[in-house]
Amino acid sequence: PAVAAAMRLGAFLSALRPALPLLLGLSLGCSLSLLRASWSHGAAEERCLAPGPPAPPARGAPPEAAEGRPGPGHEDFRPRIVPYYRDPNKPYKKVLRTRYIQTELGFHERLFVAVLTSKATLNTLAVAVNKTVAHHFPRLLYFTGLRSAKVPHGMVLVAHGDERPIWLMYETMNYIHQHFGSDYDWFYIMQDDTYAQAEQVKALVTHLSINQDVYLGRAEEFIGGDEQARYCHGGFGYLLSRSLLLKLHPHLDSCRNEILSVRPDEWLGRCIIDFLGITCVSQLQGQHYHTYELAKNTEPEKEEEEEFQAALAVHPVSDMTLMYRLHKQFSRIQLDRVYQEIQDLQMQIRNLTALTPAGEAGVTWPVGINAPFLPKSRFEVISWDYFTEQHLFSCPDGSPKCELSGASKADVSEIIESAVEQLNRLYQPLLRFSKRQLLNGYRRFDPTRGMEYTLDLLLEAATQKGHSHVLAKRVSLVRPLSKVEIIPMPYVTEATRVQLVLPLTVQDLDFVANFLDMFAMNTLDTHDNALLTLLFIYHPYDAQRVGQVDVFAGVKAMVGELEKRYAEVKIPWISVKTEVPSQVKLMDIVSKKHPVDTLFFLASVWTEINMEFLNRCRMNTISNWQVFFPVHFQEFNPTLVYRGEQTASSNTDFLRDGHFDRHSFAEACFYNSDYMTARTKLAADILDRDEVLESMEVFDVFLHYSSLHLFRAVEPGLVQKYTLRSCNPRLSEELYHRCVLSNLEGLASRSHLAMALFEQEQANST
Repeated sequence: PAVAAAMRLGAFLSALRPALPLLLGLSLGCSLSLLRASWSHGAAEERCLAPGPPAPPARGAPPEAAEGRPGPGHEDFRPRIVPYYRDPNKPYKKVLRTRYIQTELGFHERLFVAVLTSKATLNTLAVAVNKTVAHHFPRLLYFTGLRSAKVPHGMVLVAHGDERPIWLMYETMNYIHQHFGSDYDWFYIMQDDTYAQAEQVKALVTHLSINQDVYLGRAEEFIGGDEQARYCHGGFGYLLSRSLLLKLHPHLDSCRNEILSVRPDEWLGRCIIDFLGITCVSQLQGQHYHTYELAKNTEPEKEEEEEFQAALAVHPVSDMTLMYRLHKQFSRIQLDRVYQEIQDLQMQIRNLTALTPAGEAGVTWPVGINAPFLPKSRFEVISWDYFTEQHLFSCPDGSPKCELSGASKADVSEIIESAVEQLNRLYQPLLRFSKRQLLNGYRRFDPTRGMEYTLDLLLEAATQKGHSHVLAKRVSLVRPLSKVEIIPMPYVTEATRVQLVLPLTVQDLDFVANFLDMFAMNTLDTHDNALLTLLFIYHPYDAQRVGQVDVFAGVKAMVGELEKRYAEVKIPWISVKTEVPSQVKLMDIVSKKHPVDTLFFLASVWTEINMEFLNRCRMNTISNWQVFFPVHFQEFNPTLVYRGEQTASSNTDFLRDGHFDRHSFAEACFYNSDYMTARTKLAADILDRDEVLESMEVFDVFLHYSSLHLFRAVEPGLVQKYTLRSCNPRLSEELYHRCVLSNLEGLASRSHLAMALFEQEQANST
């Protein structure tokens, strides 16, 4: 019986063995579920209360915690949708938006720099500071007690009227708080006998938190004072945070009356310590403020100490020459660091590229620079420009050969010198190269990486033993694109009124009707803020017969119809008698009849006015800053382009067959005040030689007699239909030549002209 029972048990276990994992899993799951239910019940007992008023929060607990919201230490950063609600009983008030988005968001500029100077050192040390580091700081002002009769050029000076050091510091802190306290996060105070590494100071403030009260500089002990208290030495500069400045300002008057000191930096340090309890520190948040004190007769070029090379500020600087020598030495140190960092990055790129699927073949040259642009079709191929040391064979005016001069000559000279220097660095001391001649030079601009050069150089190689040999060597160089900078521009709006000026001659009468129709449809019907002034240019013969036959009578009738259709619109006209319609002389007449703040758009009769272009005219023209000369799109001759076929459809107006006419300067946007300023300089230059004006256009006036930016760009919104212009031979040779070239290039493209010639030859052969 025992054996039989054992056999039955073995058979049962054998049958149960496949189900054992399932049974174990179920039992384990049930056990964990029961255990979790008991924990949940225990934690929820306090919340399962009877309905009634909420229990008061525990002592010390914040009210947010009582309401189920996180307390101050556990902020809830999840976004919430706040519903908009406006009280119907209150009158509606329009919300005024700020001019710049950074003002609305409460952004501040990073760093403001104040330089303390004096009347004695304003034209020496202060000028040296301005020439060495001023252009590296975003905003820098000079503060002095008394000013000299003439302020050095390019320096913003604030004079307080008193040379006492403590008074100068007091007034400076008040001025900074009043004018810049709400605009900047950091304030750096330095003296004019201090050399500061601007880039290092800017890097320092980027690593510091703006939420703390910071008083950072070279910490010095007070004479006979508390051993724990420190003030920042003014000779080495010091950094103040915006929060500290805001807290300090209410106590400045008390500090002036209660604290006695000879040194302004000690006075400021005592004021900060007594009223804010903050002492000067030399390191904060892991950042060190390194300084270096110069000894007498120091040679900056021979200073190799690590303390000198790491210094943010050096003091005292006794004269201008020493300031410039320090700047040269620190620039060299910084440049060496950058080159070493570039080499380290290039080595890392090589090592990492070797691990990629492409292997070492994936390394581009130069290492770290974008690979050359790969064209997808023959139309995207970037062409090379050929040059020698004397001539360029790809000229801006289209001529096949022109003299190498100006910036292009300097560019070629520099790139040849750099090529020889790199060869010597690579092969020395075994070989020494010297240039004999540039055999061939090629360059092209690759928008993805920069300017590329290929040079065939005839070199003389000299060995260490004095042997020399002449050889030809091809080198490739790249001038990479540097850091892109955003140029700050003054604020402009699209609400400015545009005054259109349209000169008209007898030859333009056939096109006036279309111009007026487009003007009415795109500006008058849309109520655009634009006005029109017509300028009737009479030939002397037509002017004598204007009583009997007015050649512009039809145009005046059209203007009258427009004024009847639009009762609120007045279109004035000005009549001028001349044989040579000089653009400058005509603008002189129009300028005198309009206010100085008028925005002019000098148009041509073939221009198709539209709102899109007028807005760009407003945005691209900035008073006392920039003028805009658009390059209009000129349609080709439809007879040559389409040859009887159907023309382009209306929904592809901006893609019609044509080209941008770079020879035309007839259209221009500028302010009357800017034109009057440039015209005054022109009048002083030419005196009474009015015949010079016949060879000039408005573009030439701004180019030669104005310091404004001349913005010339293609304008796809300014389209002109094809017409054969009438070129006045009485104009200057250059203007007449431009007009003829505009007519010739406006006929058709090279492919269209070739097809027309082919068809003509085919017709003649048959």
